[in-house]
Amino acid sequence: MDRPVELGVELLAHLEHEELSVADAIDRIETITTDPALQREILDTAVARGVIDREDGVVRPQSRAYVRFEEQVVRKEGEFTCRRCGAGLSTGHFVEFDAGELGPFGSSCIRKVTGRD
Repeated sequence: MDRPVELGVELLAHLEHEELSVADAIDRIETITTDPALQREILDTAVARGVIDREDGVVRPQSRAYVRFEEQVVRKEGEFTCRRCGAGLSTGHFVEFDAGELGPFGSSCIRKVTGRD
């Protein structure tokens, strides 16, 4: 992941929630980086670009651009570890953003990361 800030901003732009807590937003961002300074930079950059509104511990995505599962989520067979929960996977789900590929995730974690669940 060469461009984690860009990838994080793009992830926040595609969340399927009207609002979520900053803690839940960080849960998603942790799939990109666990570095607190980089997480803060992702949030700050998303606010500065108008991708999210952040107020009183709540994040509100400003875009209605959702991950298109049929087009943007790719399944790959192999031996993977889920970036969210750490489970071993034989099928990994990857989200293809303009800024890069995010994954692998298991079938339930991909839904959680994108805000479908």
